Amino acid sequence: MTLFTGTAVAITTPFKDGAVDYGTFERHVDFLINNGMQSIFVNGTTGEGSTLNEDEKLKLVECAVKISDGRVPIIVGTGTNNTALSIEHSLKVKEAGADAIMLITPYYNKTNQRGLIAHFTAIADAVELPVVLYNVPSRTNLTIEPGTVKTLAENDYIVALKDATGDMRYLEQVKSLVPEGFAIYSGNDDSIIPFYERGGDGVISVVANAVPAEFQTIYEAYATNPEEAQRLFDKVRPLIDALAVDVNPMPIKALVTELGFADGEVRLPLVPLEEADSKVIHEAYKAYRGESS
Repeated sequence: MTLFTGTAVAITTPFKDGAVDYGTFERHVDFLINNGMQSIFVNGTTGEGSTLNEDEKLKLVECAVKISDGRVPIIVGTGTNNTALSIEHSLKVKEAGADAIMLITPYYNKTNQRGLIAHFTAIADAVELPVVLYNVPSRTNLTIEPGTVKTLAENDYIVALKDATGDMRYLEQVKSLVPEGFAIYSGNDDSIIPFYERGGDGVISVVANAVPAEFQTIYEAYATNPEEAQRLFDKVRPLIDALAVDVNPMPIKALVTELGFADGEVRLPLVPLEEADSKVIHEAYKAYRGESS
């Protein structure tokens, strides 16, 4: 099964006075769906999932499910470096109404490729929800090798891969090995055009928190007019580059605060951006919108 094609968003989590601001989160979910997002990813890296407690995570899922009301799939990051804990939490988000789960590779106590197969298979078989594998070696120092993806894709529940390597050769290798219908999504906003050129099924985006309709339009344009898609991408590229001024999700949190979907807060060990870095993002966003300084 294909969960979605096109642009999904790894949604930010707003905080106010240290607590999750569920009302603002719900407004953001509705804004994103109304502006073309094909799926909402909750409690991921961009959502600061590693600093949320279990009650907060589950309530965010419930809020997203309620606001979506079946319009788009709600996919939830539940992977950890503890297989049993990942199963336990995944079953809870399933009960909360999640449509699918995303599983990151184990980190710190990283395993080998046989261990990855055992880990992901155990979770998928126990939870019985569609699974998106998340390959992000820059954060975990562990890669899901193409042959491992091929093996895992034989599991009925493992239906997609989020590829945050930025390596087009890796995409081509995986694409050549997995069955038709197994989706591969980019985890890098800055390389979506070459990703689409090689048959990628979409992107799980950070910048789409702020420009959802525009990023989805690039995907739609590519199908019929690649040159127009490239032109649209070139326009948004400076904003994507500006969001690399510091560690994700600190920069996107600053931008969505400007748009009214956060209150500037992040949770330690993250810290708010330096004022100069916030100005870089602010100016890039104004330039994208065609506003004068």
